[in-house]
Amino acid sequence: MKATFKKYLLDFKNPSGTSRGILRTKETWFLFLEEEGKWGIGECGLFRGLSFDDVPEYEEKCTWVAHNINLGETELLMQCQDFPSIQFGVEQAFMSLRSKNPFHLFDSSFVSHQKPIAINGLVWMGDREFMHEQIEEKLKNGFSCIKMKIGAIDFDTEIALLKSIRERYSKEDIELRVDANGAFTPQEALFKLDVLSKLDLHSIEQPIKQGQTEEMKRLCNNTPLPIALDEELIGVVDVTKKAALLQTIQPQYIILKPSLVGGFAGSSEWISIAEKNNIGWWVTSALESNIGLNAIAQWTATLNNKMPQGLGTGSLFTNNIESPLEVDNGGLFYNKSKKWNTNLIESLCI
Repeated sequence: MKATFKKYLLDFKNPSGTSRGILRTKETWFLFLEEEGKWGIGECGLFRGLSFDDVPEYEEKCTWVAHNINLGETELLMQCQDFPSIQFGVEQAFMSLRSKNPFHLFDSSFVSHQKPIAINGLVWMGDREFMHEQIEEKLKNGFSCIKMKIGAIDFDTEIALLKSIRERYSKEDIELRVDANGAFTPQEALFKLDVLSKLDLHSIEQPIKQGQTEEMKRLCNNTPLPIALDEELIGVVDVTKKAALLQTIQPQYIILKPSLVGGFAGSSEWISIAEKNNIGWWVTSALESNIGLNAIAQWTATLNNKMPQGLGTGSLFTNNIESPLEVDNGGLFYNKSKKWNTNLIESLCI
């Protein structure tokens, strides 16, 4: 078996604002496998500044995996426990290689019958006019669930914008989720959650920075607004520690990003623990290309979670890989009349 890694920079159509700054490009890595005339591909969705495995030796680990690919999937996953995005790429690549079609990793009605997955529309941070334009566009495109990034501009301005949305659309019309990306301090968080709760929001992701377990536990115990853990899950790889974290904090929801929590296997562990503790969950992509997004979507479709998922990021880039993935009327579809750009994929791995 031959293995090749290739770095690829995804370019945002519009610079995208988060509480960590402005994103203009997104680095990712493809793992390409060849064996007996067949090939498979997986995406290692490294997220600089957020991934647990954003370390100087990342490329060195990719090289090691390529040189040791014949150890097999199980051993490689064990050896990459501190590199969850590489684990995810390895999982995908081996599944892709084993499949009759390298892009069909899971059987579900998502692919076979083009059944859509309900998704939230993502609204990026910016000034009031820019955010309102995005919201109007999402509504025109049939989204009934919108996720807004907050925490990068003035809180009062964000509240005013959310109020203006609620004045026009009730919670029955639009489900609003907000993501603070850890922007609040523990001292101000409960006050801000109380203000936000008056706006009929569905939930807030990661109100304070991860790693403050006792503070997050206090917030989840007293919050007037459901809290979803996101970054809090990153870097927790031992299943016993996963269970301890959720049992201690007792959040209302957790959010699974396979690139950041060890692929399908790591995400499945979190889901199992969450369900045993009556904690809700949904799946979100982490700005992968369509290769990784396709894998996440196909896996998510097998889980039968009826909540809107966070899988609408494929159209953010100017140089994404053309694929059958298509967003329409608030859902992600696998449009079988559209083809993958296999020429680009093969050129990446030369």
